[in-house]
Amino acid sequence: MNAILYICHGSRVKQAVKEAGAFIDRVMKKVEAPIQELGFLELAEPSLEEGFKRCVEQGASTIMAVPVLLLTAAHAKEDIPSELHALQARFPNIEVRLGHPIGVHEKIVDVLLERIIETSIPVKENAMVLLVGRGSSDLDVKRDLTKIANLFSEKSMIKHVEVCFLAVAEPSLDHALERTKQVDVEQVFVIPYLFFTGILMKKIEGRLEKINEKTGPDYILCQYLGYHPLVEDILIEQTRELLHKRGINHGK
Repeated sequence: MNAILYICHGSRVKQAVKEAGAFIDRVMKKVEAPIQELGFLELAEPSLEEGFKRCVEQGASTIMAVPVLLLTAAHAKEDIPSELHALQARFPNIEVRLGHPIGVHEKIVDVLLERIIETSIPVKENAMVLLVGRGSSDLDVKRDLTKIANLFSEKSMIKHVEVCFLAVAEPSLDHALERTKQVDVEQVFVIPYLFFTGILMKKIEGRLEKINEKTGPDYILCQYLGYHPLVEDILIEQTRELLHKRGINHGK
């Protein structure tokens, strides 16, 4: 019997965990599978292990592990496969199919456009967009977010789109904000490329409050990407593909 295990990141912020749970509930209602469970990679309950065990207890013979992550990095490449491999060793009769994070998708661009539109601020001709990612030492993260920025530039009237990161990767948020003062722009729409609110959003808000006190372009903080219905569509699409995929990926 097939089971789906949705693996979310987790957070110490209760609101973030609540948002993730509500999002997965919506997805579950639109995916046809006899067993569907949620597990958090860290900082929240139920854990990935607990979610896996719940699937087994309900009679799962194949577990489709779906990483509910925006970009491919260490969590998707190392942490999740490693934990699933350890669990499969304990439950050798269970087959595991490991899916992929959301990644680069055209529908994401539509969400980003909406985040700008909902500010109700007219976009000036020389406006700029700054996508702010969480950050990772994995080069694929910068590559994929840059691809998304390029797709955004192609689809929107805003052609100046750059990326930066809150930790580990370069350019940093501070470096990117300093750079905005050196280019000919009047507005900078800052879009946090994050699933949920929390400490990282506070960091962005604090940094923009300080920089807005100085001369330079206007900085407009948009809502974080979040669990938008279009993101929901992408996850449902990817989950259905995994359900019908014949090859088994153990995450090794």
